[in-house]
Amino acid sequence: MIAALRREGWSLSESPEAAEVLIVNTCGFISPAKKESIETTLELKARFPGKKVIMVGCLTERYGRELANQLPELDGFLGNKDPAAIVDLVETRRRSDRRDAYPRRLERTRLLSFPGTAFVKIAEGCANRCTYCAIPLIRGDLVSRPIESILEEIRGLLRRNVRELIFIAQDLGSFGLDRGGPQLPQLLQEVASLAGQFWVRLLYIHPDRFPRAILDVMSADRRFLPYFDLPFQHGSPQILRAMGRRGEPEANLALLREIRSRLPQAVIRSTFLLGFPGESEADFRLLLDFQRAARFDWLGAFTYSREEGTPAYSMKDRVTKAVAESRLHEVERCQTPITKASLDARVGQTLDVLVEERVAGEDMSIGRAYLHAPDVDGLVVVRKSFLPGQWVRTRVIRRNGVDLEAEPVDE
Repeated sequence: MIAALRREGWSLSESPEAAEVLIVNTCGFISPAKKESIETTLELKARFPGKKVIMVGCLTERYGRELANQLPELDGFLGNKDPAAIVDLVETRRRSDRRDAYPRRLERTRLLSFPGTAFVKIAEGCANRCTYCAIPLIRGDLVSRPIESILEEIRGLLRRNVRELIFIAQDLGSFGLDRGGPQLPQLLQEVASLAGQFWVRLLYIHPDRFPRAILDVMSADRRFLPYFDLPFQHGSPQILRAMGRRGEPEANLALLREIRSRLPQAVIRSTFLLGFPGESEADFRLLLDFQRAARFDWLGAFTYSREEGTPAYSMKDRVTKAVAESRLHEVERCQTPITKASLDARVGQTLDVLVEERVAGEDMSIGRAYLHAPDVDGLVVVRKSFLPGQWVRTRVIRRNGVDLEAEPVDE
């Protein structure tokens, strides 16, 4: 959207007060996100009644007509299929050839992540059809990007001195299935042929679709970070089947053992979904058993959100919100000592840290090591000030909560 607007002469403002148009990118995945999206948009319109406020993204893709009828005070709505069409909504006068003037993908003129990091989306949509998930309703079926298109984008990012490439999709493991078979290993092999020093981080691999051949590529090239984001969601066979997931808990534990055997430095993040319809106390105890056996380095836990249009919406034996919240808190209590033990083992280790920001007024920096994905994991506090986007070799001296403290190593 930024690229399309800049092409027409618009500039990005750092504050809403200085802007003429306010664009709110929304989420339509679960109820709390939908509520926050609407509240944020209406709050901006109330604060700045004289400015044009446009709601875009997944929520408007899913509920565009209803939102337009219910929120007439807003100035426009746009889904997620054609971001460049934002120009039509922003400008007063439309051009009849506007849609033809923009290819579906524009080169990004500004990266919204921290310096040195860029997200690279390799596919859109999902083919897994988990019974609780609204993503196919919002994003549609799986559409994988051509490998050469991805490589072209990566080359451009590397020329811009990007140090960390974060591959994302609704499910990286499904990449290429719409073209006949899994192609994530092939993509990684192609990326491995590129020259230069950079990191590649893989996020969101459905464990049922995990392509084991990527372990060969990652073992051979240390630029591929041994960080795995595998949303197992549960540890009860009955609940997994009700969720539309094929993996059995023991098979999932076997996958973890294989990853850790092949890549001893592997860091594994997962997510659990609590309170799914039919989840009994016995099912929950199986989840806790699975959690203790898996010993995830990082874990996110969420309560079930009943989403219209999904198969789970009409399932009976719904779990009360209070019970789901109680189970979520118990999962978090169980995870805390596991994560702390994992981080304690890092004390004394040497880690490369990608600096994200300086600490104002202090001779310190904040960054991430290979074991930290942006926003969801802890951080590394480095006891010296460095430029954002710079790599620093450090030695970990202590754990502080879920963060690590480190000092630079002279080489």
